[in-house]
Amino acid sequence: MATGARDKYWSGQALPSVFKHTLLDKYVPPFAGMTGSVGRRVVYLDGYAGRGRYADGTPASAEKIMMVAQAQYESVNLAWTCFFVEQDAESARVLASVVGEYAAKGVTAHAHRGNVQDVLDRVVASAVGCPLFLFLDPCGLGLPFDRMSGLLNGERKKGWPPTEFLLNFSLEAVRRIGGHITASQPNEATLKRMDTTVGGPWWREGFAGGVTDAAVEAVVAGFSERLSTATGMDLVPVPVRRAPTHKPVYDLIFGTRAPHGLWVFGDAVARSTQAWWDTLEEVEVDAQAEEDQGTLFTTTATVRPVLETVEEAALPVITDNLRSLLHSYPAGFRVVDHTRLVFGEFYGQVREMVVRKAVKELHRQGGTATTGVGGVKKTRELVVLPPA
Repeated sequence: MATGARDKYWSGQALPSVFKHTLLDKYVPPFAGMTGSVGRRVVYLDGYAGRGRYADGTPASAEKIMMVAQAQYESVNLAWTCFFVEQDAESARVLASVVGEYAAKGVTAHAHRGNVQDVLDRVVASAVGCPLFLFLDPCGLGLPFDRMSGLLNGERKKGWPPTEFLLNFSLEAVRRIGGHITASQPNEATLKRMDTTVGGPWWREGFAGGVTDAAVEAVVAGFSERLSTATGMDLVPVPVRRAPTHKPVYDLIFGTRAPHGLWVFGDAVARSTQAWWDTLEEVEVDAQAEEDQGTLFTTTATVRPVLETVEEAALPVITDNLRSLLHSYPAGFRVVDHTRLVFGEFYGQVREMVVRKAVKELHRQGGTATTGVGGVKKTRELVVLPPA
C-alpha cells in the first residue's frame, strides 16, 4: 500500500472497516469466553496489525482487542496473551506505543515489527494447552498456503484446545493478478505468488476468458475448499462491500472445527451487518423509474437496509428447514449440530433469534413438540423434537 493511501486509511474508519471491526467485537470476546473458561487463558495473534489506533483517536482492531483483553481479565479473570505484528516501520512505531499503553495496564501484549511468519512458531508455542485465535488481515496476498495449512494442523489440529481464524482474502488482489493471465506481458512472478497463496496454479484456468465475477468467486471457493480439506475445518467466506449494492472488495474467511463456533459466528455476522448498515446515510431510491420512464415526475422512497426485513423473509424458510431436518432425524436434533442446514441460504444474514421464532412457528403448525418457550437459555442449545 502506498504511503499516501496508508495515511488516508489511518485517518479514519472506512465502511468496510466498520463491518470488520464490529465482527471482531461481536465474535472474539464470546470465543474467548466460551473456550477460555477451562484454563482461564487464551492466545490471540493479529498478523497485520497496522497502527492499532486511527489518527482521530478511534481504536482500530488491535486496540479494540486489548480493551477486550483488559476487560475480561478484570471481570472474569480470563488472561489473554496478545501478539501484534506489523511490517511497515511507521505503523509499527505507532503500534508499539499503543501496545505499550496496555502492557502498562497489565495486559500481556507483544508488538513485533516484521513479517508475521517470523513469529508464528512463537505464537503456537505460547498457545500450548489453550485456545488460539488468528486474525490475518493483509493488504494484499496473505500467508503461503502450505504455511497456513501447516499452522492449522500439527499441534493445533486437535479438537481441544480449539484454533480458529479470520482471514482477509483480497478480491481486489485476485482481480488485479487475474488480469495478468490474458495480458500481453504477464508478470510470472506475480502469478506464482498467487499460486503459492492459494495452493497451486489451479485458479489460472478460470481467468482464460478475462477477469469476471465468476472467476473471482471460483478462487475464493476453491481456496476455501482446499484449505478445509487440508485442515479439517469448516470455512465460511463473508463478502465485505463498500456499500450494500457494490461488488465485494474482500472476503473475510472464518475457520473453525466447532459447531458452536460456526453458530455464534453466523449470528455475529448478521449483527455486524446491521451495525454497518446503521452507519449508512439514507438514500432516495426511485421506486417507479423502470415503469414510469416516460413520465415527468416519479415516486421516490427513502431506503436504508434493515435486518428485520431479511429476517421476515427468512422465517418461513428456516421453519421449513427445521421440518426437513426432523424427517432426517426423527428422534429429534439439537440445532447447533446442524447450523448450515438450519439457516440454509440465510446463514450469516439473520440473527439466531429467528431460529427460536421458527421453532415456535413449527410448534404452532403441529410440526414439533418443542415449544421454543422457556427451557434452555441459549437458542443454539434448543432440541427440536418430533410432534407429541
